[in-house]
Amino acid sequence: MYKTGVLLVNLGTPDAPTPAALRRYLGEFLADYRVTEMPRWLWWFILHGIILRIRPRRAALKYQRIWTETGSPLLSISQAQAQALSLSLGEDFTVALAMRYGNPSIAAGLEKLRKANTRNIVILPLYPQYSGSTNGSTFDAVADVLKTWRIVPDLRFISHYYEQSAYIEALAIQIKNYWAKHGIPDKLLFSFHGVPKRFVIAGDPYFDHCKKTAELVAAEMNLTQNKWELVFQSRFGREEWLKPYTDHTLIALGNAGVNRIDVICPGFAADCLETLEEINQENRQIFLKAGGQVFNYIPALNDNSEHIQALALLVKER
Repeated sequence: MYKTGVLLVNLGTPDAPTPAALRRYLGEFLADYRVTEMPRWLWWFILHGIILRIRPRRAALKYQRIWTETGSPLLSISQAQAQALSLSLGEDFTVALAMRYGNPSIAAGLEKLRKANTRNIVILPLYPQYSGSTNGSTFDAVADVLKTWRIVPDLRFISHYYEQSAYIEALAIQIKNYWAKHGIPDKLLFSFHGVPKRFVIAGDPYFDHCKKTAELVAAEMNLTQNKWELVFQSRFGREEWLKPYTDHTLIALGNAGVNRIDVICPGFAADCLETLEEINQENRQIFLKAGGQVFNYIPALNDNSEHIQALALLVKER
């Protein structure tokens, strides 16, 4: 009897918090045209002549601040998600974990599903809001593998779930549970990973998807407009990215006398460098230095039961 395969895909992580491992990881990540959308000849010079000579050492220090006894937080959380999703879906499904960059690879994940005799495969990238640089890149990588297979399985690709009611409810529950323990902040920031503004001008729906997610969660929680704000983090380089920027907003709020800020990152299905180090460490200090008193990071959904139920529903609907 054939089973349905599920390929759970996240962005990826280096194998170790070392410059050498970061050089390999960043080399693969930043070589993806979907990530930069720059002419190959120009980007090759920038990547190999500048970035990979400087950034691996700096990035390794950041990873060392969040690395745990079990290794990469993103990988360990993703493994827990895959196990929980497998239990939730039951015997008729086989779940494999893959990373777009690094290990375990998409090729390895698909091979696991092929060996499990699956003829129907659901690809579930853990990016709720669609961007060509994430979901689109995942599709490219899956297609590159499947074009080498003699028998291509029936394929269902989940390109987004930014407004799925179960996902919105899971986010609202996460925030409510946190506030029940720690109290309510002066303002809640919904911080999403940024992309260059030119991506959206070219037709990428990412900004609209992020905005809709934040609006739906705010509505689910009956938050008034002055109690929350949409911001974007993780910009790189000198060009303009989606605004408002998270760090600039935190400085402005601190300077304005706002005492407590809570931040949640709905675009990240699992806690990782961008949430644990960039938000919870770097941006915390930015807000406090600007005059803020209390900064709280509300963890990602990770392997929470409500999150796993939402993912299982996405799969079953396909």
